Amino acid sequence: MSSVENLQAAAAALAHPQVEQERRRAAQRRKWGLYLGLLGVALVAPLAIYPVFLMKLLCFALFACAFNLLLGYAGLLSFGHAAFLASGGYVTGYLLSQHTGLSTELGILAGTAASGLLGLGFGLLAIRRQGIYFAMITLALAQLVFFIYVQAPFTGGENGLQGVPRGELFGLIDLKSNLSMYYFVLAVFIFGFAVIQRTIHSPYGQVLKAIRDNEPRAISLGYNVAAHKLLAFVISATLTGLAGATKTVVFQLASLTDAHWHMSGEVILMTLLGGVGTVLGPLVGATVVVTLQSYLSNGPLGDWVHVILGVIFVLCVLLFRAGIVGWVQKLIRRNFK
Repeated sequence: MSSVENLQAAAAALAHPQVEQERRRAAQRRKWGLYLGLLGVALVAPLAIYPVFLMKLLCFALFACAFNLLLGYAGLLSFGHAAFLASGGYVTGYLLSQHTGLSTELGILAGTAASGLLGLGFGLLAIRRQGIYFAMITLALAQLVFFIYVQAPFTGGENGLQGVPRGELFGLIDLKSNLSMYYFVLAVFIFGFAVIQRTIHSPYGQVLKAIRDNEPRAISLGYNVAAHKLLAFVISATLTGLAGATKTVVFQLASLTDAHWHMSGEVILMTLLGGVGTVLGPLVGATVVVTLQSYLSNGPLGDWVHVILGVIFVLCVLLFRAGIVGWVQKLIRRNFK
């Protein structure tokens, strides 16, 4: 919304407080209705669609949502998020492979915590820089992590960690079944999505948006900008690690693909395609990218997947600068006020 529209909305709220409250309640009802509808679709989706494909989609959707928390709400562009995805996967894969008595949930928690600690280290080094300098520092650190994983003996090098056991959830639910594994991954995604929702709608989230929009003003108001950015970076890295750890359990594999800088580029594509700074944008973007990759790679255009994704990205930037979800929201505001 423009400044004029914001002033008009504020004036309307002051003049008609009850009308404004009713509008907000209606917006909340529509939002929760949409969420419940999406949850219903997700619960029945494995009955019609291959569960492993859906699990891959949910893992990348969580990855994109975590990245969007940093880019869309803190205004920080990171080129190093692949390091957190891979770290969560490698730590979880190694622990579950080497310690057969370790439960699956503890392995995933360990991988998630490792990514959070790595994110803290990255953040302490990079967070005081802005713009392209911040992006380049995160890229350099991620490449350093990549080369460590290439050489480290516990990662399996270019072969990766193969045969990671899925195990049992809480010692009760056998995750070897794709259907059981799917509902576990869905629960993990809902948890990560809820954490992001709570973060962006909390007072801390409002300060984060203020820093994104006008950092000098936030500093003048007395906010510790560096601390707020660092916390956002750590939360984003931790949730990215959760996505990577879950993905490793799903595919029983942790590989260098997740640590490569291409993966950092893919999550940027997903976020921009769906809509930066929107709640559902990363989910939509991840769905589009993962679906296109899956269907195109198995067809005659398999060698042209990256070219096609690049063309789609360029068209989206030219025609839908706010992303798919952002464009739909603008359309709704314009026609259904």
